[in-house]
Amino acid sequence: MVKSIKWVLPVTVLGSGLGFIDSSVVNVALPTMQDNLQVTLSSIQWVTNGYLLTLSSLVLLGGTVGDRYGVLRIFVVGLCLFAIASIACGFAPSITVLIIARVLQGAAAAFLMPSSLALLSMSYRREERGKAVGTWAAAGGALMAAGPPVGGWLVGIAGWRSIFFINIPIAAIALALCFFISSRERKVSTSSIDFSGAALATATLGLLTYGLITLGRGDFVGWVYIVAAFLAGIVFIVIEHKIDNPMLPLELFRNRTFAGTNILTVTLYGALSGAIFLLPYALIRVHNFSPAQVGLAMLPLSVILGLGSRLAGNMIGRIGSRGPLIIGPLITAGGFAILATSLGFAGYARAFLPGLVLISVGMTLVVPALTTAVLDAAPDEKSGAASGISNAAARCGGLLAVATLGIAFGDDNGIALTADHVANAYVAVMSAAALAAVLSAAIAGLTITNLPSESGK
Repeated sequence: MVKSIKWVLPVTVLGSGLGFIDSSVVNVALPTMQDNLQVTLSSIQWVTNGYLLTLSSLVLLGGTVGDRYGVLRIFVVGLCLFAIASIACGFAPSITVLIIARVLQGAAAAFLMPSSLALLSMSYRREERGKAVGTWAAAGGALMAAGPPVGGWLVGIAGWRSIFFINIPIAAIALALCFFISSRERKVSTSSIDFSGAALATATLGLLTYGLITLGRGDFVGWVYIVAAFLAGIVFIVIEHKIDNPMLPLELFRNRTFAGTNILTVTLYGALSGAIFLLPYALIRVHNFSPAQVGLAMLPLSVILGLGSRLAGNMIGRIGSRGPLIIGPLITAGGFAILATSLGFAGYARAFLPGLVLISVGMTLVVPALTTAVLDAAPDEKSGAASGISNAAARCGGLLAVATLGIAFGDDNGIALTADHVANAYVAVMSAAALAAVLSAAIAGLTITNLPSESGK
């Protein structure tokens, strides 16, 4: 067990904050990347999806590896690899090299992210966990809040490559603080690592992602890849059911709360990821914002998350996760609906701010509630695997949502996206996101309970 508990929160905040900052900053820079590299929308989708593909498919492996070899040790490995991959992204000479570097960065994050949450979970007793998670989410949100404005400013003065170098000092500080944490972790398992499961998960998600992006380009052959992904997914589930030490412990899904929470996560984070991917395009192509202005425009999302998550975490410790996981998605759905209907309004304050505020408030309720519900629904010895599944669910939702965005554009997803093309796709995506958020609330109402008997403990 970790002895120097006072350093656990800052270390896990900085480590997981790398993922928060990376996603928020890259989204701000995507339109500029597309313009400077002169590539199509389908190519720029892979800058996001290359990262999400390896993160979502390997994060389960990262969780089980942490359970076996020690979450602190795996956290340090992931931290170092993430920093190296970030440097490679910054120096990438072409879109192909950039995508490869993003794939490697996602693989590093797959070991870093679940180890961060598992380290937090094993360091605090159950009655203190909600407060700790709230503090973790609040501090991570504060780091994320700095991402868009700083990233937008850097893109404007130094180009898109500079955004990847933000990760280096953060990783260095987190690595230095790791030396103040002494750990006597017990190896939970000595079984073999599930590399076959990792390979099948990557193949399944990779084929599905490629198929969806191909369909977005208007190529019917995309259905072939989708069918192949479905078959690979079946093989993956069969193998995970039969082997002794699967990276996806299917028995966890016997717990109704655990299963429902992860289905909700895929649905809601898919809605959020698709919306946030497209939002900078609407700001730049339709409303003529600069990259720096885009960063400031997205600031309310991260600021409200940062300021409200600690309060939400404390509230969840008193009332449980079920209520926030019903109310939060409904508030978020209202925000998406406002964005879908207000693009034509003049000015940021009318067209974007009200919707972003509602989305921020809703997700502030959701984020700590999801984390607490997942950790409470899994046995302590499976905390790494449980947090890995939760991370995988969120990333899979984002991966699939971004992959389908080309369908919203139809055949108009080339290099030069006009204001009309972006506006039409924007309305469709925000409307779909609102419906997905309502569905998420319904899933929470049907599956999630605060009863101790449902925790599986």
